[in-house]
Amino acid sequence: MPKPVSPFEGIAWVTGASTGIGRETALRLARMGWRVAVTARNRAALDTLVHEASDGYGKIIPMPADITDREAIAGVVDTLEEHHGGVALAVLNAGVYEPMHGNQLDYEIFDKTFAVNLTGTVNCLVPLQRAMFSRRQGQIAFVSSVAGYGGLPTSAAYGATKAALINLAESLKFDFDKMGILVQVINPGFVDTPATKSNPFEMPQLMPVDEAAEALVTGLSRSSFEITFPKRFTRTMRILNLLPYRAYFALLNKSTKWKDRPLEPTNTVFDESTNRKHW
Repeated sequence: MPKPVSPFEGIAWVTGASTGIGRETALRLARMGWRVAVTARNRAALDTLVHEASDGYGKIIPMPADITDREAIAGVVDTLEEHHGGVALAVLNAGVYEPMHGNQLDYEIFDKTFAVNLTGTVNCLVPLQRAMFSRRQGQIAFVSSVAGYGGLPTSAAYGATKAALINLAESLKFDFDKMGILVQVINPGFVDTPATKSNPFEMPQLMPVDEAAEALVTGLSRSSFEITFPKRFTRTMRILNLLPYRAYFALLNKSTKWKDRPLEPTNTVFDESTNRKHW
C-alpha cells in the first residue's frame, strides 16, 4: 500500500481554500512545513491566507482558479509541476452545498452542485493522476461527507455528489495502489462552516472547523483509506445505513423531526415567454 507523503517530497495543493475546512487545512499544512498551493475563486481570501501563514515554517502559494474551468485547472497543475516541484499531496476539497426541498426541485441547483462537487473534482483529478503516475508516487484525498452514506433531508443534489465521490475513490484505489498513489476519502460529519449554517435542522455533534481540520490533517499522515470525524457520529451514520430502509427512514425522521415539519412554501413564478412555471 502507498504511504503518506511528506513536505520534502513536493508541494501540497488544497482546493476550496478560501473558507471552512479547506482554509484551516491549508494553514495547518503550512505550519507543518508544507509549501501549500491554494485554489479558490476569491483571490483576496487567498492573499489573506498568505499573510496568516507567514509566521510558519512553510508558505502559502495562491493559485486562484475556478475548478469548473477545466483548462484553467490543468494550467494550475502544469504550473505546480513545472515551477514548484510537483504536487505530492492534493486535498480536493472544493464544493458547494445548497439545501433543496423535495417540493422545490431546481435545475440550476442540481447543475451547479454536480459541476462543482463532482465534475470540478474530476477536472483536478485527471492532470494530477498523470503527473503522479509519472513519478509512481503521490497522495490524493477527496473531501466527501457522511451525506454520501445515505439520503438526508434537503441533500438530494449535495448527497448525490458526495456518494459519487466515495464511489470514485473506492474504484480508483484498486489501480492507484499499483501506481504508488495513496487515495483517501474524507467523510466529515457536521462541521461549523458557512455551508452548514443554511441547514434547516438540528446538527448533532456539530464540530468546530479548527478541530475538523486537525482531524483531517492527522488522517492525511496515515495510510487509512477513510478519514472521518467526529468518530462517534460518523460510526452511528455508518450503522444507520446498514439497517433496512424502513428502519433507516423511521430513525432519520425521528432524529431530525422531519416528518413533523410542514412542507416549505413554494415560490412560483409564471414565465410567459415559455408558458412554464419556475419554482
